[in-house]
Amino acid sequence: MTVDIAALSTPFPPAAISWRAQSVSKKNPDAPKAMALAYIDARDVMNRLDDVCGPDGWEDSYTETPLGRVICTIRVRCGEHWVSKSDGAGKTDVEGDKGGISDAFKRAAVKWGIGRYLYDMPTPWVACELYNDKWSKWTADGLAELQRIAQRNSPQATRPDPDAKINDTQRDWLISKAEASVGVAELCKYFGKNTLKDFTVGELEPARDWLKSPTAKAA
Repeated sequence: MTVDIAALSTPFPPAAISWRAQSVSKKNPDAPKAMALAYIDARDVMNRLDDVCGPDGWEDSYTETPLGRVICTIRVRCGEHWVSKSDGAGKTDVEGDKGGISDAFKRAAVKWGIGRYLYDMPTPWVACELYNDKWSKWTADGLAELQRIAQRNSPQATRPDPDAKINDTQRDWLISKAEASVGVAELCKYFGKNTLKDFTVGELEPARDWLKSPTAKAA
Protein backbone atom coordinates (compact mmCIF):
# COMPACT_ATOMS: atom_id res chain seq x y z
CA MET A 1 0.00 0.00 0.00
CA THR A 2 1.16 3.53 -0.69
CA VAL A 3 1.67 6.05 2.08
CA ASP A 4 -1.06 8.64 2.54
CA ILE A 5 1.01 11.65 1.45
CA ALA A 6 -1.96 13.97 1.95
CA ALA A 7 -2.09 12.95 5.62
CA LEU A 8 1.66 13.55 6.01
CA SER A 9 1.26 17.01 4.47
CA THR A 10 -1.70 18.04 6.62
CA PRO A 11 -0.99 21.45 8.24
CA PHE A 12 -0.42 21.56 11.98
CA PRO A 13 -2.65 23.52 14.37
CA PRO A 14 -1.56 27.18 14.61
CA ALA A 15 -0.70 26.65 18.29
CA ALA A 16 1.98 24.13 17.25
CA ILE A 17 3.90 26.74 15.24
CA SER A 18 6.91 28.39 16.88
CA TRP A 19 9.03 31.27 15.62
CA ARG A 20 12.79 31.76 15.59
CA ALA A 21 14.70 34.96 14.92
CA GLN A 22 16.57 35.02 11.61
CA SER A 23 18.19 38.47 11.95
CA VAL A 24 17.89 41.56 14.16
CA SER A 25 17.27 45.18 13.22
CA LYS A 26 18.77 47.87 15.47
CA LYS A 27 17.50 50.87 13.54
CA ASN A 28 15.56 51.88 16.64
CA PRO A 29 17.68 50.87 19.68
CA ASP A 30 14.74 51.50 22.00
CA ALA A 31 12.44 49.17 20.05
CA PRO A 32 14.47 46.41 18.36
CA LYS A 33 12.84 43.98 15.99
CA ALA A 34 13.78 40.61 14.55
CA MET A 35 12.72 38.76 11.42
CA ALA A 36 10.64 35.75 12.49
CA LEU A 37 10.65 32.38 10.71
CA ALA A 38 7.98 29.77 11.42
CA TYR A 39 8.95 26.24 12.43
CA ILE A 40 7.57 23.15 14.15
CA ASP A 41 9.09 21.01 16.86
CA ALA A 42 10.78 17.73 15.94
CA ARG A 43 8.42 15.88 18.30
CA ASP A 44 5.46 17.05 16.21
CA VAL A 45 7.16 15.56 13.15
CA MET A 46 7.69 12.26 14.99
CA ASN A 47 4.05 12.16 16.04
CA ARG A 48 2.93 12.82 12.47
CA LEU A 49 5.06 9.96 11.15
CA ASP A 50 3.73 7.65 13.89
CA ASP A 51 0.13 8.63 13.17
CA VAL A 52 0.31 8.15 9.40
CA CYS A 53 2.94 5.44 8.91
CA GLY A 54 2.69 3.57 12.19
CA PRO A 55 5.52 3.50 14.75
CA ASP A 56 7.12 0.61 12.85
CA GLY A 57 6.53 2.14 9.43
CA TRP A 58 9.35 4.66 9.41
CA GLU A 59 12.91 5.10 10.65
CA ASP A 60 15.62 7.74 10.63
CA SER A 61 19.41 7.53 10.34
CA TYR A 62 22.23 10.08 10.35
CA THR A 63 25.63 10.60 8.75
CA GLU A 64 28.10 13.47 8.93
CA THR A 65 29.97 15.04 6.03
CA PRO A 66 33.70 15.91 6.27
CA LEU A 67 32.69 19.54 6.87
CA GLY A 68 30.47 18.61 9.82
CA ARG A 69 27.10 18.84 8.11
CA VAL A 70 24.54 16.38 9.49
CA ILE A 71 22.56 14.40 6.91
CA CYS A 72 19.31 12.79 8.02
CA THR A 73 17.59 10.06 6.03
CA ILE A 74 13.95 9.20 6.74
CA ARG A 75 12.87 5.82 5.39
CA VAL A 76 9.15 5.08 5.07
CA ARG A 77 7.64 1.69 4.35
CA CYS A 78 5.55 1.95 1.19
CA GLY A 79 3.85 -1.41 0.76
CA GLU A 80 6.58 -4.02 0.21
CA HIS A 81 9.32 -1.44 -0.26
CA TRP A 82 11.14 1.17 1.80
CA VAL A 83 11.64 4.63 0.29
CA SER A 84 14.34 7.02 1.56
CA LYS A 85 14.51 10.80 1.43
CA SER A 86 17.38 12.86 2.87
CA ASP A 87 18.41 16.40 3.70
CA GLY A 88 20.99 18.03 5.92
CA ALA A 89 21.82 20.92 8.23
CA GLY A 90 24.82 22.37 9.99
CA LYS A 91 25.33 22.82 13.71
CA THR A 92 23.21 25.56 15.27
CA ASP A 93 24.43 28.44 17.42
CA VAL A 94 22.10 27.44 20.24
CA GLU A 95 22.34 23.66 20.58
CA GLY A 96 25.33 22.69 18.44
CA ASP A 97 25.25 19.02 17.42
CA LYS A 98 21.79 18.43 18.89
CA GLY A 99 20.37 21.39 16.98
CA GLY A 100 21.97 20.18 13.76
CA ILE A 101 20.46 16.72 14.15
CA SER A 102 16.99 18.15 14.88
CA ASP A 103 17.16 20.55 11.92
CA ALA A 104 18.36 17.81 9.57
CA PHE A 105 15.47 15.58 10.72
CA LYS A 106 12.90 18.30 10.08
CA ARG A 107 14.42 19.15 6.68
CA ALA A 108 14.27 15.50 5.64
CA ALA A 109 10.63 15.40 6.80
CA VAL A 110 9.87 18.32 4.48
CA LYS A 111 10.88 16.03 1.59
CA TRP A 112 7.91 13.88 2.67
CA GLY A 113 5.65 16.95 2.76
CA ILE A 114 5.61 17.39 6.55
CA GLY A 115 5.49 21.10 7.36
CA ARG A 116 6.42 22.11 3.80
CA TYR A 117 3.70 24.78 3.79
CA LEU A 118 5.63 26.67 6.49
CA TYR A 119 8.03 27.89 3.79
CA ASP A 120 5.13 29.97 2.46
CA MET A 121 4.44 31.61 5.82
CA PRO A 122 5.15 35.35 6.18
CA THR A 123 8.52 36.41 7.67
CA PRO A 124 7.49 39.51 9.65
CA TRP A 125 9.69 41.89 11.61
CA VAL A 126 8.46 41.64 15.19
CA ALA A 127 9.31 43.41 18.45
CA CYS A 128 11.83 41.54 20.57
CA GLU A 129 14.23 41.88 23.49
CA LEU A 130 18.02 41.76 23.10
CA TYR A 131 20.83 40.49 25.29
CA ASN A 132 24.38 41.52 24.40
CA ASP A 133 23.01 42.85 21.09
CA LYS A 134 21.55 39.44 20.19
CA TRP A 135 17.96 38.23 20.10
CA SER A 136 16.82 37.08 23.54
CA LYS A 137 13.06 36.62 23.28
CA TRP A 138 9.93 38.06 21.71
CA THR A 139 8.15 40.78 23.63
CA ALA A 140 4.61 40.08 24.79
CA ASP A 141 3.24 42.27 21.97
CA GLY A 142 5.57 40.63 19.45
CA LEU A 143 4.50 37.14 20.50
CA ALA A 144 0.83 38.10 20.29
CA GLU A 145 1.43 39.41 16.77
CA LEU A 146 3.09 36.14 15.73
CA GLN A 147 0.19 34.16 17.13
CA ARG A 148 -2.23 36.25 15.07
CA ILE A 149 -0.12 35.71 11.94
CA ALA A 150 -0.06 31.95 12.52
CA GLN A 151 -3.83 31.92 12.98
CA ARG A 152 -4.46 33.93 9.82
CA ASN A 153 -2.06 32.02 7.58
CA SER A 154 -2.35 28.42 8.79
CA PRO A 155 -5.06 26.21 7.31
CA GLN A 156 -7.13 24.87 10.15
CA ALA A 157 -5.93 21.41 11.04
CA THR A 158 -5.55 19.03 13.94
CA ARG A 159 -3.80 15.76 14.47
CA PRO A 160 -5.69 12.80 13.02
CA ASP A 161 -9.03 12.18 14.72
CA PRO A 162 -8.55 9.33 17.23
CA ASP A 163 -12.06 8.12 16.38
CA ALA A 164 -11.30 7.91 12.65
CA LYS A 165 -10.91 4.44 11.13
CA ILE A 166 -7.31 3.38 10.44
CA ASN A 167 -5.95 3.66 6.90
CA ASP A 168 -4.41 0.83 4.86
CA THR A 169 -0.86 1.61 5.98
CA GLN A 170 -1.86 1.53 9.65
CA ARG A 171 -3.84 -1.69 9.10
CA ASP A 172 -0.82 -3.36 7.49
CA TRP A 173 1.28 -2.32 10.48
CA LEU A 174 -1.33 -3.75 12.88
CA ILE A 175 -1.44 -7.01 10.91
CA SER A 176 2.33 -7.38 11.19
CA LYS A 177 2.23 -6.82 14.98
CA ALA A 178 -0.70 -9.21 15.46
CA GLU A 179 0.82 -12.00 13.34
CA ALA A 180 4.02 -11.74 15.39
CA SER A 181 2.01 -12.25 18.58
CA VAL A 182 -1.39 -13.95 19.03
CA GLY A 183 -2.81 -13.52 15.55
CA VAL A 184 -5.35 -11.21 13.96
CA ALA A 185 -8.39 -13.18 15.14
CA GLU A 186 -7.42 -13.01 18.83
CA LEU A 187 -6.65 -9.30 18.55
CA CYS A 188 -10.04 -8.55 17.03
CA LYS A 189 -11.78 -10.75 19.61
CA TYR A 190 -10.11 -8.98 22.54
CA PHE A 191 -11.06 -5.52 21.25
CA GLY A 192 -14.54 -6.59 20.13
CA LYS A 193 -13.93 -5.95 16.43
CA ASN A 194 -15.20 -7.88 13.45
CA THR A 195 -12.17 -7.01 11.31
CA LEU A 196 -9.04 -4.89 11.58
CA LYS A 197 -10.74 -2.22 9.46
CA ASP A 198 -12.98 -1.51 12.47
CA PHE A 199 -10.01 -0.28 14.55
CA THR A 200 -9.66 3.45 15.08
CA VAL A 201 -6.52 5.57 15.12
CA GLY A 202 -6.85 5.99 18.88
CA GLU A 203 -6.83 2.21 19.38
CA LEU A 204 -3.52 1.58 17.60
CA GLU A 205 -1.31 2.20 20.62
CA PRO A 206 -3.54 0.21 23.06
CA ALA A 207 -3.55 -2.65 20.55
CA ARG A 208 0.24 -2.62 20.30
CA ASP A 209 0.59 -2.51 24.10
CA TRP A 210 -1.84 -5.42 24.54
CA LEU A 211 -0.02 -7.54 21.97
CA LYS A 212 3.13 -7.14 24.06
CA SER A 213 1.39 -7.87 27.36
CA PRO A 214 1.40 -11.15 29.34
CA THR A 215 -2.40 -11.31 28.86
CA ALA A 216 -1.95 -11.59 25.10
CA LYS A 217 0.79 -14.17 25.45
CA ALA A 218 -1.47 -16.27 27.64
CA ALA A 219 -4.39 -16.08 25.20
